Amino acid sequence: MRGPYGFEVSDNCQTCKHRASNFFCQLPPAALKDFNAIKSSSTYPEGAMLFLEKQETRGIFILCEGQVKLSVSSAEGKTLILQIAKAGEVLGLMAALARTRYEVTAETLRPCQVAFVRRDDFLRFLAQHPETNAGVVRQLASQYRFACEQLRTVGLAASAHEKLAKLLLDWTAEGTDAKEGRVTVPLTHEEIAEFIGSSRETVTRTFSEFKSQRLVALKGSTLTISNRAGLQNLVGV
Repeated sequence: MRGPYGFEVSDNCQTCKHRASNFFCQLPPAALKDFNAIKSSSTYPEGAMLFLEKQETRGIFILCEGQVKLSVSSAEGKTLILQIAKAGEVLGLMAALARTRYEVTAETLRPCQVAFVRRDDFLRFLAQHPETNAGVVRQLASQYRFACEQLRTVGLAASAHEKLAKLLLDWTAEGTDAKEGRVTVPLTHEEIAEFIGSSRETVTRTFSEFKSQRLVALKGSTLTISNRAGLQNLVGV
């Protein structure tokens, strides 16, 4: 049955058409049955807040379809985007395990289908199914790796050109049209600036320079890498 935003809504993980290779989709049958009993599925529009930085942790969110922006903010209102979460990723996992507040803000970048599990239900589930612990560790390790990569980009890259080039190379390496070097840009120039620790004006100017140098081509929201070697030279690859 199609629900809001054209999603094939399913409340049963065992029959869900979005099942993928990620951890919670590949639980053993008994664990998957118990997990299915404690989660609820919802759809969200673009721009919806799943949770806020420093908010009391309610539980974990499993992103079934769509993209979610994870960010942190300063007291002065500056924002740094840490990651664009994709289908299969678990949001709020560390906070739920540690019984602390959410470390980041999670905002949908496009319509999303999300499964939610209350924190106490999730912790009981882990205690009842210790065979799931290895998968939880892999999820945490993946999130840690993303955080380190983002810190390396923002803190150690020498220039905005290098930061933007690295971001574009990462996006096209992960996209479905990676072989053609083509990807749909998920962020505005303002958000890209928040991702690389720069200003919107610098991002717009750098994009213009990349296009004039025939490093990239941009048509609407579709980005094509015209000269991958040129971008790689900027990041020292």
